[in-house]
Amino acid sequence: MSTIEQSVDVNVPIRTAYNQWTQFESFPEFMEGVESVKQLSDTRTAWIVEIAGVRREFEAEITEQHPDERVAWKSVERPHQAGVVTFHHLTPETTRVTLQMEYDPEGFVETVGDWLQVVRMRVRGDMDRFKEFIESRGGETGGWRGDVPGPQDRGAGLSGPGAGAGGAGDAGAYDRPLGGASPEDRRVGGPGFDEPAPPRTVGGEYPPPSPLAPPGSGPLPPAGRRPGEEPPAAPGPRI
Repeated sequence: MSTIEQSVDVNVPIRTAYNQWTQFESFPEFMEGVESVKQLSDTRTAWIVEIAGVRREFEAEITEQHPDERVAWKSVERPHQAGVVTFHHLTPETTRVTLQMEYDPEGFVETVGDWLQVVRMRVRGDMDRFKEFIESRGGETGGWRGDVPGPQDRGAGLSGPGAGAGGAGDAGAYDRPLGGASPEDRRVGGPGFDEPAPPRTVGGEYPPPSPLAPPGSGPLPPAGRRPGEEPPAAPGPRI
């Protein structure tokens, strides 16, 4: 598994930078090797990419998303990759965008490409092109302001899609992309995860009292007799 991390400071407000990053179908305009990205739902995208001369098609799932903070994803199947992009407020008009990716090169060509840091150079270029793209426009092409809770947030009161009227998942939280229809309004959520029970004593006192005297307290009683127990009375004469 290979890991990549790159950051770029863009001269736009954090809301603008975040909104643009949610417009996945615009990625081919500034990401080298990305032929197309199709939005299947609020949390599912289909990608066609070229890596080190090898063409790949895969679907990716949004695993966590919080407006103006982060977007995390992972591929549904091979090629295996996962990542998170975070947004950091520097000034009211400047934002730091940090991209962290993990991917598993497949085959000799992709392994050699990783060794030559071709992919790292491409990601660096993509971040620079994103900066140029958003700064030259002066604003985002659209934005999705819904919230997708991460695995650690589920089951403790959802505040994202599916949380009910007025939540971030309502249709009003979605700004339609310019020049295209919005993804279908699907709700994210479902049952939560059970928390592990805290450790506790089971079945009374543990360990149970020992029938033996404490060390150094004297000779041990005969087998079958507890410490301090009187010996049984001698049997009387039979009649």
